[in-house]
Amino acid sequence: MIEAAMIWNEPNNKSHWDLELDPEWRLFADHVIRAGEAIRGVDPTMTRVLGGMSPIDPHWLRRMQTYGALDAVDVVAVHGFPLDWNLWPLNAWPDKIAEIRAVTGKPVWVTEVGVSSFGAEEVQAFGLERTIGLLRSAGVPRIFWYSLFDLPQSWGAETRHREAEGSSYYRHFYLGLIREDGTPKPALDTYGRYADAIGLMQWFHFHDPRLDEAVTWMKRLGTKRIRTGLSWADSFRPNAIDWFDRQMDALADFDVTVTFCFTPAHLGLAPHHTSPAKDPQAFADFCAWMIDRYGSGRREDSAILATRPASTSSHMPELTPLHFDRDERLAAERSAA
Repeated sequence: MIEAAMIWNEPNNKSHWDLELDPEWRLFADHVIRAGEAIRGVDPTMTRVLGGMSPIDPHWLRRMQTYGALDAVDVVAVHGFPLDWNLWPLNAWPDKIAEIRAVTGKPVWVTEVGVSSFGAEEVQAFGLERTIGLLRSAGVPRIFWYSLFDLPQSWGAETRHREAEGSSYYRHFYLGLIREDGTPKPALDTYGRYADAIGLMQWFHFHDPRLDEAVTWMKRLGTKRIRTGLSWADSFRPNAIDWFDRQMDALADFDVTVTFCFTPAHLGLAPHHTSPAKDPQAFADFCAWMIDRYGSGRREDSAILATRPASTSSHMPELTPLHFDRDERLAAERSAA
């Protein structure tokens, strides 16, 4: 089910990591090292991915290398949106990949790339076709297009610099291949020609009503890979494991790159999901817990569980990660089965 575990999302972007609390990224590097080691301890075969950098910055990557963070991952990831926010031309994609390869010999994945249809849907279709051609010619082994669905206007975009973006902020809501009303854009047909090789990146919010529709579309298109996320912060919501199980069961037929991120407010140095954790090992334990549950094949098939009498149900007790170290948490989960 899970083919790769990504440690955080866009850590060099202030929308996802609080640079005032960690201006040198030393704390972030500690999070990566601990999480990488914890994931490897649970599943030695799991591909570990450094959270996709945005902007693409070889100097930031050298800093991570200096801190030893690259020793804890197998892949380096980048994100880019040159037709919307980045200050470089679309045709510069091969150069951007080369800049990162000059720093590390590890594979470079593009785990988030997209074009907004805010200006014109024809531009999105052109941008998708051209981007895929450029990245394939650059030998990028994994590409994830962002995204399948437009972001609903009522949800708001995940950004901490809306004021600085001005009208560009609204581009966030038009990056999908399918409009908010459920109708396809022209770029959907373009993507469909590459769906067997090019994955989709789609965040699913807690109890996201679009999950089943997304699976239906991806199977219809022939998509093989998806990148999504499991939120550490969401793990403290009521019945969080039920939702995580539902999400991962729904994606069982795809090769999944799962992103672990978002600090619970009560566990951060500041009460915000972009904050470094007070105890980075708690984040590492969450990553290991999720890989053990969804990546190692230990969780029983839901169809088998459905045939059991109620007295032997494997319903998960409500576990609060704050009060369990990883071994205790996993032992409690298994004992409930």
